Amino acid sequence: QVQLVESGGGLVRPGGSLRLSCTVSGSFSISEPLGWFRQAPGKQRELVATISSGPVTGIARSVEGRFTISIDNAKNTVFLEMNDLKPEDTGVYYCNRPTYPRINWGPGTQVTVSS
Repeated sequence: QVQLVESGGGLVRPGGSLRLSCTVSGSFSISEPLGWFRQAPGKQRELVATISSGPVTGIARSVEGRFTISIDNAKNTVFLEMNDLKPEDTGVYYCNRPTYPRINWGPGTQVTVSS
């Protein structure tokens, strides 16, 4: 069974940075497309970044220029580097396949941007 475990979230002031990690275990090739999602309070989960073999990356317009997605194949880990964080970036961040069928969602990691 494939498992996703996200980490690296926390409380940060506006303008700050965080680096999130998502480790994938089980029968899953890290070369398959993966994405970072976030869910703000009271809102639907949204896809903010994707990475696939190449690597080829995609970034949502709302975070373009501030977020970077990368991958360490040897560690089966996908990263999300977040800079110049804004209060509207607050939410729980998850990784998963960017398209269906999804892997079972991991616990996510909370990111709170507040002064």
